[in-house]
Amino acid sequence: MIAVDNVGSSEAEPPRRRWVLLLLLLVLIYGSHAPLISLTKVDGHVPFSPSSCVVLIEFTKLLVSFVSLLASGNLSALKVSVSVVTVAPYAIPAVLYAFNNNLVVFMQAYMDPSSFQVLSNLKIVSTALLYTSCLGKRLRRGQWFALGLLVAAGVCHSYSGLDWEPIGDESTSRLHITSWGLLLVLVYCFISGLAAVYTERVLKTQRLPLSLQNLFLYVFGVAINLASHLSSSGDGQQGFLEGFSTLVWLIIAGQAANGLLMSVIMKHGTGITRLFVISSAMLVNGVLSWGLLGIELTPYFLFPVVLIGWAVYLYYR
Repeated sequence: MIAVDNVGSSEAEPPRRRWVLLLLLLVLIYGSHAPLISLTKVDGHVPFSPSSCVVLIEFTKLLVSFVSLLASGNLSALKVSVSVVTVAPYAIPAVLYAFNNNLVVFMQAYMDPSSFQVLSNLKIVSTALLYTSCLGKRLRRGQWFALGLLVAAGVCHSYSGLDWEPIGDESTSRLHITSWGLLLVLVYCFISGLAAVYTERVLKTQRLPLSLQNLFLYVFGVAINLASHLSSSGDGQQGFLEGFSTLVWLIIAGQAANGLLMSVIMKHGTGITRLFVISSAMLVNGVLSWGLLGIELTPYFLFPVVLIGWAVYLYYR
């Protein structure tokens, strides 16, 4: 079971049972994302515009945050809190995440997807280093070892999914990465960790209702992603809702819930708990890929399961 560190905040921390349900739900949503997208594919391609899907996810989170603010009776806090000093910090995570999303596409020219999948596990290390240095948190030696196990679990999980092909009497995988590609993936991991740690710091230092903080976050999220969508649109591009199905709307709802629930983790828990959620989601991803897509699970799959369980025990004991 993934525990949560005690954190001071302006809102009461949810009871332990709710934390367990919250974490399990996050793991399920996070792990089901890729298999659900695969189910939408037609002739190997997604039939909808990914950028319009992201805009709708951000807009859904914004709408839910506003309704939550109304329902909580904290609407008066919006009038009091709206100032450049208060709102401006929430633009930075949106810019960082938007930059990273574009960086992922750009770096594919310098490495294959499998190399990126393996090396992107380094964001666990970058997040932990920034967490300790920027937030002043200290980790025990056993906790550092646990995070190392998470990295190893991610690498093993990625390795088990590599596409191996025979060449002569040997087998090799189609892996390639340039020195420029290695630099870019390190930048990606650093920005990923920085965005997570910065968001956690803002959510915890400003004594505002979480629904209001989310409102500020997703106003910038909608604006930046909408601008990105419009700039990439042109003649012959898909319509905004073209190719959308019930399953696509389910993905949008799931990812909106994922973002909102993850903000609860960042507000009341820690960014490290978020890493454990993401790592545990790999296991859900594997099981759902087997059950829904018929992808064969290799013996390698059991090794990450053991590593993640061991990491959880060492970090939270």
